Amino acid sequence: MIGNQTIDVGQLLDDSRWSGYQKMLVAATAMTIILDGLDNQLLGAAVPSMMREWGLLRPAFVPVQTAGMLGMMIGGAIGGVLGDRLGRRAALLGSVVAFGGLTVLVSMSGGIAMLTLLRFLAGFGLGGAMPNAAALSSEYVPIRQRPFAVTLTIVCIPLGGSLAGLIGGNLLPTVGWRGLFLVGGILPLAIAAVLLKVLPESPRFLARTPQRWPQLRALLRRLGHQVPNDAQFAERGEQAVARVSASELVTPELRRDTIALCASYFFCLLTVYIGTNWVPTLLADAGFAVGTASYGLTAFNFGGVVGAILGAIVIMRLGSRLTMLVMAAGAIAGAVVLATMSIGPQSAFLVLAMLAWTGGLINAVQTTMYALAAHVYPTAVRATGVGTAVAFGRIGGVLSPSVGSWALESGSSRYFGLMAATMTLALAALASIRRHVPGAAARPQPQTTAR
Repeated sequence: MIGNQTIDVGQLLDDSRWSGYQKMLVAATAMTIILDGLDNQLLGAAVPSMMREWGLLRPAFVPVQTAGMLGMMIGGAIGGVLGDRLGRRAALLGSVVAFGGLTVLVSMSGGIAMLTLLRFLAGFGLGGAMPNAAALSSEYVPIRQRPFAVTLTIVCIPLGGSLAGLIGGNLLPTVGWRGLFLVGGILPLAIAAVLLKVLPESPRFLARTPQRWPQLRALLRRLGHQVPNDAQFAERGEQAVARVSASELVTPELRRDTIALCASYFFCLLTVYIGTNWVPTLLADAGFAVGTASYGLTAFNFGGVVGAILGAIVIMRLGSRLTMLVMAAGAIAGAVVLATMSIGPQSAFLVLAMLAWTGGLINAVQTTMYALAAHVYPTAVRATGVGTAVAFGRIGGVLSPSVGSWALESGSSRYFGLMAATMTLALAALASIRRHVPGAAARPQPQTTAR
């Protein structure tokens, strides 16, 4: 392959080993999503403190959370298209700078109106980061490692959420919610400055633009390939879709999976944000201290880190269909158990353990869904496809503050019963997807290429 004048970049990467440099690039991409998850869930940790300082009740914060979800929905769609047109790296780092800077401004907010506007604008960056991170990490690695690499990247959403709970539990009693948002905004800006120097563009994206082939040659050499100075590039295996347009997502080949993915994201993200928006408030209302209530958010998210990594490993062996359906069923069972429990400080350990189980599996399904979406769509529309599915899912996020607040009015039984119902619908949508990630036995073995 290298000896030929025209190099098929996709096949070259897919048939090569997963090098240490590629793993470092995936880790760098994952860092942006840790920060995304952190900034996204700071508000849920801060709401009980804001309620006390401003003398407001829980429903007053529904518009704030709704505006943030609406911004993320719009940002996910726009960010995916920008990633396919301008490059994944530029769209990703631009998103990080946007949500970092606006989170710093949140720390100066003086009331609900300003807070609502800032969270809406921050949502553009928070939503735009994820589809580009998924596309970027998937295009750094061989196809056989793609589900694991994407999952390791997106699993950083609940990891960042766990950090939001931990940092909130430690900072809220000392520096208050303003200090919490100040720290949460400065960190992304500092990391973005570093990544601007060290993070390259996707090699598959560079292959589409002849003017950027010098960058591609340098990157491939860094990856260990011997590339002639006059080499030309193509990606023959994924050129069925030649132009970037959302209409390509509903062609006969992709229509069913696009609809099913959108439904999966809708119901799963509705469930995720019902949890992350209101778990600390639910626990505070049940008599838990502010710090302990914040740790409930950590429990809800941290199980997702473990579950998603294990799920990604199993997906590489057994495929995504069986793995994701079993995880969804486990989440439903956990929500049913929580709906029947008495929630209070006297049963703190059991409550936190069940939140870790249930939230962990919900987050694991949602996280591995990015690897599934990256598998469904070819390179030319990958960021657009992932971004569109996520943007549709954000409608569930937009509804989650109102729906979650409504459920809490009747207590924890309706709240967790609602989670069980929405995850059941997510399971049904996942089951209808045709192009699931195949297991190891069904996956073609890589060919040996000349090096």
